Amino acid sequence: MGNASRQIASTIEKGLTNMLPRRSSVCALIGAASLCTAGAAFGACTGPGAPSNTETKCLTAVQIPGAALRSYDISWVNPHRAEYYLADRSNAAIDIIDTQHLTFKRFLGKGLFVGVKLNAAGAVNNDISGPDGVVTHGRWLYAGDGDSTLKVFDLDGPNALAQPAIKTGGEARVDEMALTADGELLLAINNAEDPTPFGTLFAANGDRNHSSVVILTKITIDTVLFPGTPGIEQPVWDPKTKRFYVSVPILGKPGGCGTATCDGGLMVIDPTTITRPSMVLGAFNPATNTGVLALSNCGPNGATVGPHDNLLLGCTPANNPTNDSTLVINATTKHFSHVNGIVGSDEVWFNKGDGRYYTGSNRNCKTAAPCPTAAQQAAVLGVIDGTSVLIETVPQSSGSHSVAADSKRNLIFVPQSAPVAVVGVGGDTTDVGAGICGSNNGCVGVFKHSVDRDRDRDRDRDRDDDDDDRDDRGEHHNH
Repeated sequence: MGNASRQIASTIEKGLTNMLPRRSSVCALIGAASLCTAGAAFGACTGPGAPSNTETKCLTAVQIPGAALRSYDISWVNPHRAEYYLADRSNAAIDIIDTQHLTFKRFLGKGLFVGVKLNAAGAVNNDISGPDGVVTHGRWLYAGDGDSTLKVFDLDGPNALAQPAIKTGGEARVDEMALTADGELLLAINNAEDPTPFGTLFAANGDRNHSSVVILTKITIDTVLFPGTPGIEQPVWDPKTKRFYVSVPILGKPGGCGTATCDGGLMVIDPTTITRPSMVLGAFNPATNTGVLALSNCGPNGATVGPHDNLLLGCTPANNPTNDSTLVINATTKHFSHVNGIVGSDEVWFNKGDGRYYTGSNRNCKTAAPCPTAAQQAAVLGVIDGTSVLIETVPQSSGSHSVAADSKRNLIFVPQSAPVAVVGVGGDTTDVGAGICGSNNGCVGVFKHSVDRDRDRDRDRDRDDDDDDRDDRGEHHNH
């Protein structure tokens, strides 16, 4: 059976009703937004984003109704609910996709988020747009917004806030976040706060049937030890060490770093030792496994926990122009290695279903690394195995930086930006996204890795026994 036949058969089998009949892609080429129907589709999974020689195959595309995807941020999957969530600023809502039937399910909180905010030049101002970060535990969904608020929703309840929005005390967005495995603690990051970015630790809802989220403490980096640290990024919870780990894109130093950009760092937070109502994190203390750890050749955005208690960090030239690889560091020993051939990641995710990391690398190098300028970069989905070896890269729409995987179904979800001809600045400047989507509205591309059980049996045996307690995300960053 050929690729086209397999695609049609898969579509029929899964009952994918969201794909429209084939039509010409001329509107993607002529650059006239008025001639491009937002929901028009001309056959998903075609072109450079659907190569035939990769293990990770483009399966289909889920169309998002409403406004074309110009701006979006973090993805999340709850495999137990068979749901994928996308922080969709273009529609000022959380998009929910059914990961079993691969169909759009509903908007959550539409109209309750600030949506897209533009700067004076007409580009999206990510720092104050929303929604931004999103995570779930059980019935509870937590989302950050561009007005420095945390919004809580009951996925089993009405399309309304489960409690009044919680102000974190900043002016910019509440971005990326992480939950403990039991859902009792939530760490959310005000990454763009000027002059001092901070994290907020919340007492979350756990498995309770009512919402009573409250702030426990505000966490900052010591500005004397690490002056001029401009941002902090993705947190992730490691159930083995019982610590939050938070990416620091650029870690300031007294006296600066000369003409070079300072390397990044990693915040290590033990929630049992916090002080209230605020705490300052100082230099890393190996005896307590807490504090701020300096990294080598990595300015990370995303962070995820993989096998053997390893953290994969999404280093990117967006933070340090000299970055040329991805970093894997052990949460216990702090031993590290670099994965060559992939860089420029924003959100990153470990899929325990197939033992692979997936990276939303919107700034990967087109040729040799490093690649400090946009002209030298292209967006790809990076695929890295559990031993930290790059398997392959798959082209994505320019700006595609978000990724999440359903570990029960081994499906990988990557949002695709609508063409620049349709949405203007911030849109896809290539034809990759339109080929994946089969439309000019943007979409969520769905990729599949068919696990060879014989080949992967040894890898499965080697996985940590506590995998089931690990966040199903592997995660992320921001954009």
